[in-house]
Amino acid sequence: MNKGNIGVTSDNIFPVIKKFLYSDHEIFLRELISNAVDATQKLKTLSTAGTFKGELGDLRVRVRIDKDKKTLTVSDHGIGMTADEVNRYINQIAFSGAEEFVNQYKDKAEAIIGHFGLGFYSAFMVADKVEIFSQSYNDEAKAVHWSCEGNPEYQMEETIKADRGTDVVLHINDEFSQYLEDATIEGLLKKYCKFLPVEIAFGMKKEWKDGKQVETGEENIVNNTNPAWTRKPADLKEEDYKSFYRELYPMQFDEPLFHIHLNVDYPFHLTGILYFPKIKNNLDVHRNKIQLYCNQVFVTDEVANIVPEYLTLLHGVIDSPDIPLNVSRSYLQSDNNVKKISSHITKKVADKLAELYKNDRADFEKKWDDIKLFIQFGMLSDEKFYDRAIGFALLKNIDKQYFTLDEYKAKVKEAQTDKNGDLILLYTQDADASYTYIQRAKEKGYDVLLMDGEFDVHAMSQFEQKAMGEGEEEKHALRFVRVDSDVIENLILKEDKVAVNLTTEEEDALRYTFEGLLPKSDKANYVVSLENVSADALPVFLTQNEWMRRMKEMSAHQQGMSFYGQMPDSYNLVVNIAHPKVQALLADLKAATGNSLDDLNQQVEALRKEQAAEKDKKDEPKEGEEKRDLTKEIAALREQIKKHYTDKAADNDKVSQLVDIALLASGMLKGEALAKFVNRSVELL
Repeated sequence: MNKGNIGVTSDNIFPVIKKFLYSDHEIFLRELISNAVDATQKLKTLSTAGTFKGELGDLRVRVRIDKDKKTLTVSDHGIGMTADEVNRYINQIAFSGAEEFVNQYKDKAEAIIGHFGLGFYSAFMVADKVEIFSQSYNDEAKAVHWSCEGNPEYQMEETIKADRGTDVVLHINDEFSQYLEDATIEGLLKKYCKFLPVEIAFGMKKEWKDGKQVETGEENIVNNTNPAWTRKPADLKEEDYKSFYRELYPMQFDEPLFHIHLNVDYPFHLTGILYFPKIKNNLDVHRNKIQLYCNQVFVTDEVANIVPEYLTLLHGVIDSPDIPLNVSRSYLQSDNNVKKISSHITKKVADKLAELYKNDRADFEKKWDDIKLFIQFGMLSDEKFYDRAIGFALLKNIDKQYFTLDEYKAKVKEAQTDKNGDLILLYTQDADASYTYIQRAKEKGYDVLLMDGEFDVHAMSQFEQKAMGEGEEEKHALRFVRVDSDVIENLILKEDKVAVNLTTEEEDALRYTFEGLLPKSDKANYVVSLENVSADALPVFLTQNEWMRRMKEMSAHQQGMSFYGQMPDSYNLVVNIAHPKVQALLADLKAATGNSLDDLNQQVEALRKEQAAEKDKKDEPKEGEEKRDLTKEIAALREQIKKHYTDKAADNDKVSQLVDIALLASGMLKGEALAKFVNRSVELL
C-alpha cells in the first residue's frame, strides 16, 4: 500500500472546498458523471483510431445508492486509470498557493472548480471519504484502489477489479443525507445529465401493477443521448422539433410558434434550438427557459450573461464547448467567445423573423400578437436589433389590419397631418372604452391604432424619437396621441383654435359652477378649462396630458421613474362654450345671478387697478403704516364669488349631468356616482 500527500500547497484545501462551494454542492454529481462520460468517449475514440482493439461492450454509466453503507457510487466502463494516471490526475492539484486561492475566489464559488480542475474534488463537499476503484483499458496494468478522507493524505494500493473502467464511491456525510434518496439523485440526473451522449442508468424502470409500482427488471435510463439539437436540420421534421420542445418543457402546454436551429463551426462552436413561445404578458413567467449546455452537459438556465436580456424570453437549448462549464458571471460578460455567440444568436433571431415576414406575411401577422412583446423588448433594448426589426415590426389598427411603421405613415399622412406639418397617429388602449371618441375620429376620416400591449407606450416614444431629423421627409414631428385624450378637433388641429370671447364674469360663472361638482380624490386632480371647440363636439369632456400619462405608464416598467407613478393623475374638464347646451347653461346662470354679484365684481376690479398702480410705485410705506396684501384681499373676494356659484351648482341637475357625462365617457364614473347618474337620467327624461 502506498501512502502520500496530495500535491497541494496547504492543508486547508479541503475546508476551503467545503466552505466556499457549499451553496453549489449539488454540482458534485454533474462533475463525477461528466468525468465518467469523458472516460467513455475517450475509449470510443481509441477504438475508432485502432489503438484499443478490444470489445467496447456495455458502455453505460451507472449510479447506485446503498443506504445501509451510506454510499453513492458512479461507475463507468470507459478508459480507466493506471496507478500512474491516478497519481497524475488525482493526486496533483496545481495552483499557485492556497492563500492566494482563497483570497481571490472565496466570493466566487462558481469559479473555483473550473479554474483549478477540481471537478473530482467537489465530491468532498458532500462526502467524508471518497474511494476510487479503477481498471485501465490497458490489460497489462493492475487495477488500483485509491481512498481519501477529506484531507491531503491518501492511500493507494493494487486491487482486483473484474471490469474495465472506474468506480467512484462517495461515503456521504450525515449532513447531506438527501443524496442517499432516490428522488433527489434522479432529480439531479434529469437536471444535469438529461442529454449526455452516453446512457446514464439509475435504478430500474417501474410500472403500475395491482395498484402499486413494481420494478420491471429493465434499467432506468435517465437521458436522451441523441437530442434534436445534436442532429442535422435536414434529418429533422417539424414534429421532431415539437417533440423535443415537449421533452424540454413537459409542463408547457402551448405549442411553440416556430424555431431556429443553430449550427456554427467557425469562428466558434455553437449548436442549439431556440423556440418562440407565445408571449402575451408577464415577462418574468417566460424568462430563464433557455438551457445552456457544454458538450451536452447542463450548465445553467440563467443565460442573461450570455445572451441579451430580451432573448431570455425565448425557450430552448444552447450548447457550446467554447463556454466553460464553471465560470464566474463577470468572466462571461467579458469573454470574447461569449460576445461573439451573443451577437450571432441576435442576428440569427432577427434573420429568422425577417424571413418569416418576407416569405409568408399573412402567417406572420397571425403570430404577431404572440411575438410582439418579444420584438418590442428587443427593439427597446438593442439598437442593432431595432435597425433589423423596424422592417417587420407591425402596428395593428382597430380594424385588425397590420402595417409596418412606414406603411402606416403613408396610409394616414394626407388626412392626419396637422396645421404645423406634424403627423399625428391616433391610438387607443381599449377600443370599447374609447368607442365614442373612435367614431368621432372615423367621421373625420382618421384611422386609429390599437396599442394595448405591455411595451406599446415605450415603443411609441421610441418611434417618435427615431422619427426626429431622419432626412428631408422627417423634418416635422411624428406624434402618437390617445384618441380619447381630447376632442378630435383638438387632437389634429387643422387651423388655429377659436378664441374664448367671454367676459370675466361669464368665465367665473362657468368655471366655478363646474368646479363645485368635480370629484374629490387624493389620486386625481381636476382643473376646469374653457375652450371654443365646435357646436357639434361634446359640451363637456375630460382631457389628460399625453406626455404625463405616458410617463406614469412607463414608470411601471422603468427604473428611476417610480416618482411618476406616485403622482396623482391630472385631468382637464373642458367646457365647450360653442355648444348650445353650455350657452343655454350660461344664460341660466346669468339670469339666476342677476346683479347680486355686481358689488363683489366691482370691488375686485378696483383692487386690481390699485394693485397695478402699486407696481409702478417705488416708495416704501411710511413708518407705522402697514402694507396691504392686495392679492390676499382679491382672493378673499373671489372666494365669495366662487361660493355663490358652487352653492347654486349643488342644486343644478343639468350641471351634474354634464359633469357625469364627461366622467362616464372616460370610464371614470363608478359606484355611488354612477348610480346617482342613472337615477338622475331617469328623472330628467
